[in-house]
Amino acid sequence: MEFMGDRATLLETGRFVQPHSGNAADAMQGLDGVEPGIGRSDGTADAEETAGAEARHRGAADGGDIASMSVLGALLLRRGDLDGAEPYLRGATADGDRAAANNLGVLLHQRGYADEAAGWWRIAAVAGSAAAAHALGRHFRERGDEPAAEYWLRQSAEQGHALGAYALADLLEHRGDTGAERWLRTAAEQGHREAAYRLARALESRAAQEGRPQADALGEPARAVAEGAAGGDAGGVPRPRAGPAGGGAHAGRDGDPAGSGPRAAAGRDGRTAAEAEAGPAGLVGQAAQWYRQAAARGHRRAALHLGAILEKRGELKEAGRWYLTAARDGEPRAACALGFLLRDAGDEESAAVWWLRAAQDGDGNAANALGALHAARGEQQTAERWYRAAMDAGDVNGAYNLGLLCAAQDRTPQAEQWYRRAAYAGHREAANALAVLLLQAGDPVGAEPWFSKAAEAGSVDAAFNLGILHVGRDDDRTALTWYERAAAAGHTEAALQVGIARLRDGDEHEAERHLRCAAGGGSAEAAFRLATVLDARQPPPGPPALGETRAEKTECEEWYERAAEQGHRRAQVRVGMLAAARGDMEDAARWYREAAESGSRSGAFNLGLLLAREGSEREASLWWTRAARAGHGRAALRLALLAARRGDLAEGQHWCAKAVELGPDEVAERAAKLREALLQELTA
Repeated sequence: MEFMGDRATLLETGRFVQPHSGNAADAMQGLDGVEPGIGRSDGTADAEETAGAEARHRGAADGGDIASMSVLGALLLRRGDLDGAEPYLRGATADGDRAAANNLGVLLHQRGYADEAAGWWRIAAVAGSAAAAHALGRHFRERGDEPAAEYWLRQSAEQGHALGAYALADLLEHRGDTGAERWLRTAAEQGHREAAYRLARALESRAAQEGRPQADALGEPARAVAEGAAGGDAGGVPRPRAGPAGGGAHAGRDGDPAGSGPRAAAGRDGRTAAEAEAGPAGLVGQAAQWYRQAAARGHRRAALHLGAILEKRGELKEAGRWYLTAARDGEPRAACALGFLLRDAGDEESAAVWWLRAAQDGDGNAANALGALHAARGEQQTAERWYRAAMDAGDVNGAYNLGLLCAAQDRTPQAEQWYRRAAYAGHREAANALAVLLLQAGDPVGAEPWFSKAAEAGSVDAAFNLGILHVGRDDDRTALTWYERAAAAGHTEAALQVGIARLRDGDEHEAERHLRCAAGGGSAEAAFRLATVLDARQPPPGPPALGETRAEKTECEEWYERAAEQGHRRAQVRVGMLAAARGDMEDAARWYREAAESGSRSGAFNLGLLLAREGSEREASLWWTRAARAGHGRAALRLALLAARRGDLAEGQHWCAKAVELGPDEVAERAAKLREALLQELTA
């Protein structure tokens, strides 16, 4: 890991060092250890007070006062007057002032005399200066002497020096030492904002690792499938995604005001007992507190991560506030995330403003979002320009989205080119989409390796598509393996296919489990098949007892209804039959009519039966005609009987012949007898 410690060396005045309570950025800009109100470069004392203090110390220093020599040297050094500061610092150092020795090291370091500076830092550190020990530790770290660096940084950290603790944590983290977190915590508790940020990152990373077994299934699909298998539907090419698969702009998110972070005692690995038992959610909560502390001190990346955690919790207003804070400080990822929040709230115009700001700062995700926005508005050229900008920013989704855009315009060669570019860069959904194009072009051999690559990288759709591919080769065993893999990751259609296969194999228990998963995911076919499994287990209904109340709907009827409401024709017919059995003819007629109008011949036949019972024989004959022409033998027989009653013997014979042709056997037998009787009537 690259060394991320602050680069400035700290000044101190007086014989007692004051621990620094600032942060790495502060340390890089200012000099530490100066007495409050004296010569501060941060504007806390006005120019007159500073000039007066300097004059007083100069008079005392010229009179031989060691403390004033040390303070005056620090003031001049802070102001950048190295020539003026050096004689005073050397004079105080010669008289044993450790702060002056440290500050003389700072001066010499700034002049480029690193080894001489280290000598004075060593003298000050041995005398107990935590700031000098910190500076000496960084000196050895820069020279690659890690054992010496650790020794002096530990001396500084154990004296309560925030920068020493932070630098020690950085060194230990670089070596992979679990003790790094303890020192990050120590520095963070003293208000070091970078330490607070890195501690939060470590906690959030551990939370992700502990929660990974639940989250590491095949990734979120962006639906792109080939020809549908039995019982499943064919899918289309996915629509453009503004961000990477699995989400929009999400960063991390953060916690409490400066100095109010958690302060429980930590073990050798830096974990508190509460954190060790908290689990992923508790660790994320701890991370949020430290992010908040760093963000409150102006750390823009901490504000970004804090906003993301708050967004995941649903605290959108506060999340937006932290995103806005980070975005205004120049964090493009926060501007992008703020854009997504605004878009989700319905303010697309404001979202576009922040996306534009982020995209101009080089954020590829924001450029993709702008591309998707313009594509949705039909502004294809502008969309393409932003997708190219995303690609130029290093975001592989730009190439993928260009492929989607070209595919939507039937520019198949260009779509293939962009998909291929993204796929070679490791974009799994692009690999899947490329394979779909190749399969549709009649190249299953070329498609298979891309499906395999995408599936192995975590694409659920690619795993499902491999199942479809192997079904087409009559390799049902391999197909089932891929369907099971996709189903385990939550793919609805794959779960349906596994359920159908298990029913075929007679494993009703496993079939039910997968059908429930698919039905719960919204598959109407799965809901219908699950209902039939449950229906087959029910005992046949007995005759209703006198005064018996209407029975509650069974679970199987509820699944039939769910499938029917999604437009499943066979389920609609079945729900109509159950309603008729309850005596609810109005509901039965409604479901039969929906099924019939969707093309169900059984629905048309049953609707005709209801209408005939109600005396609407003319309308009933219309539905029976539709059913018979669609191949329903019983409907043809009913039409033949109607024609016979009307005396239309030729029409009756026509429908009898149709019923004999369509069957089933019982219907064909009755139709044959009726046709013979009608023939005798005609020849009589």
